[in-house]
Amino acid sequence: MGNRLTKIYTRTGDQGITRLGDASSVTKDSPRVEAMGEVDELNAVIGMVLAHPLPETVRGCLSDIQHDLFDLGGELCLPRHNVITAEHVHHLEQTLDGFNADLPYLKEFILPGGSPAAATCHLARTVCRRAERRVVSLARKEVVNSESLAYLNRLSDLLFVVARVLARAEGGQEVLWENTGA
Repeated sequence: MGNRLTKIYTRTGDQGITRLGDASSVTKDSPRVEAMGEVDELNAVIGMVLAHPLPETVRGCLSDIQHDLFDLGGELCLPRHNVITAEHVHHLEQTLDGFNADLPYLKEFILPGGSPAAATCHLARTVCRRAERRVVSLARKEVVNSESLAYLNRLSDLLFVVARVLARAEGGQEVLWENTGA
């Protein structure tokens, strides 16, 4: 294990500057720091999902994802450092297919809701999409691991399916969109 933090504040942030894992300094609103922050927020929202009673298969899946997201944040903190691999993406796809196999086919759009855990999972899905957009923005300016982009894209799909699973597990119903013709 690397160095442990003994002092949490450094005061460099007081001037809007932060250090990356390679010791380079960047502004706190740089695209890289924005992407790191969105991935961190996503991890926190998944923690909110985990605070609900969940089926063990969902709990295990989301716990593993939290570790992956921490790794992804570390990857973003160290430019040109790759941690997320095609195997991570493949694992998400297999997990997604497994959860989706028992769900009814979608005939309508689903609105966020259905149950407390499902609604929180929908929130995680939207934060995941925002994190993906921030990583895309970063990739326009700097080298980014393409597998990390694929991971976030697949993860948002998985979170949608997990929200559907949770709505059923908690006895709730999915909230279907109604076309009001507006």
